[in-house]
This record gives sequence, structure tokens and C-alpha cells, in this order.
Amino acid sequence: MADAPPFDRIREFYLYQEPSLLTAIRSGDRREAVRLVNHLLVHIYSVGEERNELLKGLLLELVVMISRAAVEAGASQTEILGMRFAHLAELAEIEDDEALSGWLRRTLERIFVAMERQQRCDVPVLVTASLDYLRRHLDRDLSRDDLARHVGVSAGHLSQLLKERTGRSFVEMLREVRVQAAAELLLETDQPLAEVAAACGFCDQSYMTHVFRDLRGMTPKQYRDRTRAGAAAKQPPD
Repeated sequence: MADAPPFDRIREFYLYQEPSLLTAIRSGDRREAVRLVNHLLVHIYSVGEERNELLKGLLLELVVMISRAAVEAGASQTEILGMRFAHLAELAEIEDDEALSGWLRRTLERIFVAMERQQRCDVPVLVTASLDYLRRHLDRDLSRDDLARHVGVSAGHLSQLLKERTGRSFVEMLREVRVQAAAELLLETDQPLAEVAAACGFCDQSYMTHVFRDLRGMTPKQYRDRTRAGAAAKQPPD
């Protein structure tokens, strides 16, 4: 690496740092992302006067990569794409090191602000859309990846949103949605328990009973019998 041309050394260092930077962007870790970018800038400036216009291409590549990671983490694709054109125009005008450094830091800051703004707006919508999708497809073998594709975010980002907003993982939320649907069928219909289990996506009646007892503190039959008995006791006499 020491005998390589300056630009090749910079690019090699950039590629070495890229996985860590991608992880920081996708997880919303602004401090770590800034630290890594600053580390890259220090390495770039250590080359001194041998830098050339290829460096701008490398930094633009870096911004494109950061932008893609931001979209995967929930940022608006339309907003990020618009920013990219603005960043390109700004970069073309830069002629000195101080301006180049400031440009990269400002670009990173804008992308993080866009991510955070979109996440604040989209989280309630995404959670609602997720719940709606689960309720409408309970009879299917649902996965986190299926749900993530439906709502338009990465699986990891979906898990983070669900945990932050509901306090539950995908599996926990799916179990609750299935149990809620089963509880409604138990009260509103006279379907046998096996049919209720199948309609709500449980593999069999035994597993539904296990999950239902875990979340409701009683078996499905006990829930049906006790709730109906309680409702009947509250009815006024004829």
C-alpha cells in the first residue's frame, strides 16, 4: 500500500472504511459516521499536493454510497435524489481543501437530517401499514422480509421501527395480531377451535392454545366460555 500511487492509497483506505460507514448510516449513528468521514479526510489530506481531480470522483462515489444507505434506512428517495444533484453542482465549484472538507461534512449532515425527518413522519404510517398487512394476511406464512418489502423499507429498519414504536419484535407483534384475530372469531362465531387456528395462521389448534394462554392467561375455550358467560350475565332480564 505504501508504494501505491496516492489516489490508489486513498481509494484502498476508503474501501476499507466503507463497511463500517455503511453500518453507521443504516443504524442512524451520526457520531460514528462523522468520525469515520473525518478519519477519511485526514487520510486524504496526508497525501498533500499529489491529490488530483480523481479525488472529487472518489468523494462523489462516497456520497452516492451514503445516499443509498440512507434510503435503505428510511430516508425519502425523492429527497435524497434531489440532494444528489445539488451536491454534484456544489462539488464542481470547489477548488480548495477547506471547501472540500466542509462540503463533505455538510453533505453528511443534510443526509442525516433527511433521514431523521422522514423517519419521524413515516414511522406511524409504517407501523399502521404493517399491522394492516398482517391482519389481512394472517392465513399466510408471514415473514419479516415479506412485510418489509410491502412497506418499502429494509428488514433491519422495520425491526428497529417496530421495537421503538411498539416495544415488540416482528415475531411478538405477529403473535399478538394472530391472538387478537382469534379472540374476535371466538366471540363472534361458533367456529371450532381448529378452524379458528387455521384462519388466524396458527400451524394447529395446540399451538394456538399455547400462544393464546401465554398472552391472555387462559385457553381459547376458557376465553370464549368466560367472556360469553360474562356478557350474558350483564343482559337485563326479559
